[in-house]
Amino acid sequence: MQIQDLPYPEPGVPDARSGPRFLWWLFRNQLGGQLKSLAWGLLHFASVAALPFCVGVAVQAVVDRSGSRLALAGGLLALACVGNAVGDTFLHRTAVTNWITAAARVQQLLARKAAQLGSALTRRVAAGEVVSVSTGDVEKIGWFVEAWSRFTAALVTIVLVCVGLLVYQPALGVVVAVGLPVLALAVLPLLPRATRRADVQREKAGRATELASDTVAGLRVLRGIGGEELFLERYRHASQEVRHAAVRSARMWSLITAIQVLLPGLLLIAVVWYGVHLARQGRVTVGELVTVYSSVMVLTYPLRHFEEIAMAYSFSRPSAKRAARVLSLERATDTAGTRAADVPSGDLYDPETGLLATSGVLTAVVCGDPDAAGRLAERLGGHPSQEGTSVLLGGVPLDELPLDSARTTVLVQDKDPVLLSGTLRELLDVPASGAVEPPAALAAAQCDDVLAALAQGSLDAADPMDARITERGRSLSGGQRQRLALARSLITDPEVLVLDEPTSAVDSHTEARIAQGVRELRAGRTTVVFTSSPLLLDRADRVVFLHDGEVVATGAHRELVHTEPRYRAVVTRETDDEAALNGSVALKDVLQELEEIEEKA
Repeated sequence: MQIQDLPYPEPGVPDARSGPRFLWWLFRNQLGGQLKSLAWGLLHFASVAALPFCVGVAVQAVVDRSGSRLALAGGLLALACVGNAVGDTFLHRTAVTNWITAAARVQQLLARKAAQLGSALTRRVAAGEVVSVSTGDVEKIGWFVEAWSRFTAALVTIVLVCVGLLVYQPALGVVVAVGLPVLALAVLPLLPRATRRADVQREKAGRATELASDTVAGLRVLRGIGGEELFLERYRHASQEVRHAAVRSARMWSLITAIQVLLPGLLLIAVVWYGVHLARQGRVTVGELVTVYSSVMVLTYPLRHFEEIAMAYSFSRPSAKRAARVLSLERATDTAGTRAADVPSGDLYDPETGLLATSGVLTAVVCGDPDAAGRLAERLGGHPSQEGTSVLLGGVPLDELPLDSARTTVLVQDKDPVLLSGTLRELLDVPASGAVEPPAALAAAQCDDVLAALAQGSLDAADPMDARITERGRSLSGGQRQRLALARSLITDPEVLVLDEPTSAVDSHTEARIAQGVRELRAGRTTVVFTSSPLLLDRADRVVFLHDGEVVATGAHRELVHTEPRYRAVVTRETDDEAALNGSVALKDVLQELEEIEEKA
């Protein structure tokens, strides 16, 4: 796989049982690139290691006044320099290719997992952690996968040089052969502490990233309640913790680097001292001493890769662990499905609460607990509860449908839907049945003023559909974003549409018109609306009231207001005392307000 061939046609099925298993899986899937990198690495390091032998032969040739051997040494030196240049060039090329392709494979796997899990991903993993895994962690994983082949080439080269020195000059070769493993293993006792400090740094950095992403996402709300300074101070504190952890980690790694510089120097001193002693005794020649001395000098270069692979593994191991954790998440609805992909139809039933949304009608659900309503909406979208209970559509469990079929069948619009940047035409270009055109959906969602605002704010778009929307629709008001999201959902025209508080940010008169528009446009289709708005409830064909996680009453809105005090308390926002003292007055006021709004709408 080359960079120009990315993305992968199929990134594969990762082994996400653990971080090390995931790294090993990545390595196996890049075996061809790893072997290329190993081959070029061996050429590069072998050429570098050959330079001292060439220099030693040249020095001895000068001492012996041998012109032929000096010419031979020059030729070998030139050949080693060419091998060094070619090997280094292509080693860098293959290493970067391995790094980028490994990172790209991980990014594709993460993107596929995000597409499979949908909104359930951020409910099971913090958004900041997802961002951290898909950015910094991906690079660290790619670094280790790429560094492994260079480390292997360096290790093989060091072994070959030690063997060569033992054959070339056994007395000095023994010193080098014993000293080099000590150099390579000397930093091992420090690695666990360095790894722990690096883990602490990454953990604190992840928390700071989560805090920053959550703050940015809720910036508009923070400004509204004056909470900017509080969260800014929290981020400052988190940022300082990251800085202190990074300094502690850097101190440990600098100590490891210092040891990697100090110990080769001590070995070099020992080789020179012992070599001079042997030369005085006539046991080694000057050329042999120069060769061994130069070899020790040159071997400090491949020895650096021992430190690099240790750093790469210590940084990539927790990154791979986090990536494996995300990739191991499974959607309760099997992607392949155990049933045929035929879209089922019929009543939507939740066994856990007893909610029944009759096919082809508009059902409103009133729940006093917003969190419970959110969990129920999630289950209606095909995500079973923690107990494994799945919602049934026409008697078919949604988690037994293929993922594409389940998403085509049931669409859930969250309480806070996301608008991506782009033109309005691109925003509304979603998979749809084709039965609902954008103009009809925009009209039902009462988006006339939104279109006018987009046209007025765009200088180069004559058609409002070509006007650009900023990221998350930040240039629009909350009500405008909500209505555009509703129009987008209406265009898809699914078999079942679940709306969670779709009009919480609009005024009552617009809400009444939206209720009527949705009712008319979704006629004959199953629609479930989670709301406590009397205007939407009054337009519903059937109202279901949940209390303590169970259905306790069903019927028409006006009927439930009269007969169910708990329902009336949720809809009219009454306290218990107000319900006891002023129940009839509150009820009369609600009904009167409904009639006035209906007349104006």
